[in-house]
Amino acid sequence: WNLVFTQFDGDGNNNYTPLAHPNIDTGMGLERLACLMQGVNNLFEVDTVQNIMSAISKVAGVRYGESEKTDVSLRIITDHIRSTTFLVCDGVVPTNEGRGYVLRRLLRRAARHGRLLGIKGGFLADIVPVVAKENEKAYPELTEKLDYIKKVIATEEERFAQTIDSGLEILNGVIAECKKNGTDTLPGEDLFKLNDTYGFPIDLSREIAAEQGLKIDREGFDKLLEEQKTRARQARQSMGDFGWAGDDFSFIEGIPQTEFTGYTETASEAKVLKVVETGGDAVIVILDRTPFYGEGGGQVGDTGTIETENALLTVNDTKKHDGVYIHFCTSERGTVSAGETVNAVIDVDRRNSIRRNHSAAHLLQAALRKVLGNHVEQAGSYVDDKRVRFDFSHYAAVTPEELKKVEDLVNEEILKAEDISTIETDMEGAKKAGAMALFGEKYGKVVRLVKMGDFSAELCGGTHLSNTAQAGLFQIISESSVAAGIRRIEGTTGLGVLELIKEKNELISNTANELKVNNVVEMPTRAASLNAEIKEAKREITSLNSKLAAQQTASLIDSAVAVGSVRVITHQTKDAPLDIARAMCDEFKAKAADIVAVISVSFEGKYNLVCSCGADAVKSGAHAGNILKAASAIAGGKGGGRPDSATSGIGEPDKIADALSAVPGIVEGMLK
Repeated sequence: WNLVFTQFDGDGNNNYTPLAHPNIDTGMGLERLACLMQGVNNLFEVDTVQNIMSAISKVAGVRYGESEKTDVSLRIITDHIRSTTFLVCDGVVPTNEGRGYVLRRLLRRAARHGRLLGIKGGFLADIVPVVAKENEKAYPELTEKLDYIKKVIATEEERFAQTIDSGLEILNGVIAECKKNGTDTLPGEDLFKLNDTYGFPIDLSREIAAEQGLKIDREGFDKLLEEQKTRARQARQSMGDFGWAGDDFSFIEGIPQTEFTGYTETASEAKVLKVVETGGDAVIVILDRTPFYGEGGGQVGDTGTIETENALLTVNDTKKHDGVYIHFCTSERGTVSAGETVNAVIDVDRRNSIRRNHSAAHLLQAALRKVLGNHVEQAGSYVDDKRVRFDFSHYAAVTPEELKKVEDLVNEEILKAEDISTIETDMEGAKKAGAMALFGEKYGKVVRLVKMGDFSAELCGGTHLSNTAQAGLFQIISESSVAAGIRRIEGTTGLGVLELIKEKNELISNTANELKVNNVVEMPTRAASLNAEIKEAKREITSLNSKLAAQQTASLIDSAVAVGSVRVITHQTKDAPLDIARAMCDEFKAKAADIVAVISVSFEGKYNLVCSCGADAVKSGAHAGNILKAASAIAGGKGGGRPDSATSGIGEPDKIADALSAVPGIVEGMLK
């Protein structure tokens, strides 16, 4: 194995200082040891890994060792499905950046090599149970989260199948064009379009190009990608007075870290370290200590005031960077300067609302894990004084019954009035206390553990209540999907719940007024009665439309124009609903099998064409869908449908007459 003799400390300038404790790194990891103990040549022949590869070989219908080309694909799929199974289990989901992008690349590369082996459709999710079984003793969580892992991987396979089909067709065209022109490099512009428009990974383009003996213009691709990022940054900067500060924190260079007093204080005396004027009355103020929470961990920054005898600043937002708290302010009167002592006071009411929502977010996560399963992990959050937004890993929409259970659990904990404690400890102590740590997050030697009774224990640097009862009540507002395998719940607490109740009461009252009932208890009965009346009215309208259509069709058939073996009718109506035209077309088909009819209708600002072709007309070559496709295009619309019946929308009503006059010629061109 590799032997590394670690003996010197190199400074990069060819100076080597002997280490106080030289050592030898043998490089003997568990997998190499397994290879030796089992007498095999590489990792892929170790029993647990070989069992995974055997499952893949069975699906692909190939055997390992028969062909170097298929062996490469088998090894890649085996390696990647092991990695992706563990990544998804740890809470990573496929995205376009960070660890999520690594996962997406691994999954898509494995899926592509499955296609190279001749596997049709998704298959990776079916291998996950084998991976879980082979690692069950050391990693039982793989089996516990099996359904979730399979769902995430299967969903990504489906997404990739859509991408790969359209992307490969375009990429193959680019490759063919390069070979035709005698060039050995795929253009960066084409690769960028594939990536930006179709989501086709640049790494996959490079791999496929290499298989064809071609290179890619990576420099050109990177240039276009950077231009796109620059445009995005510029767009963000134009969104607010302090947008530029999101990317540039050079103005804090040399400033020591801020002492945060906000866990215990709502007002603090502080010294001004720096003031940056940003135009008009807007200024940025940096203090040596502050009670203002700087945006982070999903919690918004505090607002409030910074005041001296001669000046008053309104703090509109607070952020932090490298431990320095940055106060974005508007000067109300006077100015402050570096070196001055100020009184920094947060908006206590707003902070309390934020704390209620933040503590509710912790209770919500614990409740979700109890109701949905331990695979639920935080995938993002946002907490302000109005709402709590919580993103979490889950493979399906949360049902109304599950949402009710989650909401009830949170409210039960609130009504238990459990004490909320914060403890500073190390990671080992936090884990022993049952704390959840987010995968990929950086934690220092000292961590802050927030415990809410025995219900919730999480690492968190945000501000919280001292007792769950202070949240008042919790109510879920909505549940939705934000990405593959990621769901989002929005909710509110305290005064936010009262506001929701007020809004709903007003809605009920207004609805009762519209329904003309004196008591809200009568609303369901009145609504049912109105619904029955509407159904009866619709039935009568349909009957009248049919009678009206029957009256009109007779005269229109008499005026039909002969075109070859069929007769063509075109008719323009005004202030008539679509149902009238459809009823007329049904009458035409019933009364005359050789009729082709195109009727235009307009109702409440919408314009449509309806076409029908009788059975004999269809046999002669007429096709309603194709007739409308050609006719509606003249009037700025799009159409299509079955051979005997079709409907289209119209974008340019002033050209309807032109479209109708073109119908006989369109039909004539179709006839056999």
